[in-house]
Amino acid sequence: MNILGIESSCDETACAVVKDGREVLTNVVYTQIPLHQPYGGVVPEVASRAHIEKIHGVVRETMTEPVDAVAVTYGPGLASSLLVGLNAAKGLALSLGVPLFGVNHIEAHLHTPFLFDSPGPAQTDAPESLMPALGLAVSGGHTTWVDMPSYGEYKVIGQTLDDAAGEAFDKAAKLLGLGYPGGPVIDKWARGVPLTPDLPRFPKGAPRPGTAALAGLDAELCVSFSGLKTALLYFVQKNPPKDDAEKARIVAAYQEAIVGALADRTARALRRRTYRALVVGGGVSLNGRLRARLAETASAAGVPLLLAQPKYCGDNAAMIAGLAFWRRNVSGDAAFAIDVNPALQPGD
Repeated sequence: MNILGIESSCDETACAVVKDGREVLTNVVYTQIPLHQPYGGVVPEVASRAHIEKIHGVVRETMTEPVDAVAVTYGPGLASSLLVGLNAAKGLALSLGVPLFGVNHIEAHLHTPFLFDSPGPAQTDAPESLMPALGLAVSGGHTTWVDMPSYGEYKVIGQTLDDAAGEAFDKAAKLLGLGYPGGPVIDKWARGVPLTPDLPRFPKGAPRPGTAALAGLDAELCVSFSGLKTALLYFVQKNPPKDDAEKARIVAAYQEAIVGALADRTARALRRRTYRALVVGGGVSLNGRLRARLAETASAAGVPLLLAQPKYCGDNAAMIAGLAFWRRNVSGDAAFAIDVNPALQPGD
């Protein structure tokens, strides 16, 4: 079954065709990074206008294969961006006379390790054989731990209460004048800095039990990064870096606080249940230090760490088309009546 996917939840206009949920036949992504770099972050109005300008060309470039269905992200994300992709998908499905499926963006990130390029062999076992699994979706807009008892079944067990890990990187990079997007540039600056005890120390974002924002989740599996940027701001004001070497040490310490928080919560989750795999997706999963720490964490728990190919870590449509083979949040006539859901959660 060939499914065409459309993704426009934030600042990437993407379309892909995936066969039987895993084999990527075509994959096109138009990135808006140059449009948002002057602002140091995504501007919703700029993003939605760019989606409108690019969506038809991206779809046209992708459709080199016949398709049996259309899948589209309908949440979570920026409402104005989601609307562009959703409306394009509805029109395309109607014109082709094929079913339409609505897909959850966060759930789709957790499908990326199972994608492989055509022609070529699969890099991992079939997802059904690796359940139950612990999922970690970590990106510019999301930091979420998900229990996956069977494939296509999701339950949030932990998450950020405010800033996502990617947002924390972006804000630090903007504060230090390093550029945008913050994740890759901070990863580059921190690379090679010895992680010695004399590095600056930053909080790892542990929320207090009983905090209303937990909404019933366990505080030990949640993070709060809102105070991290403030701590960085105060530190830099008090200890302005004299050269690039000092700035790199600050960046490395800041990155270590984020990576440490993510690895610690993951380790706790892995100790609470017997899992067969740790599945990680999202743009922040490209971070070299995070990959190393998660590899150590997974090894200590005795489970394989499943990571996507780099090109599928960021927002893309292959993950939308791929997951739709197993999991259709909305389908049938209801899909053509669906509206965007900017706050959609895994399992909804």
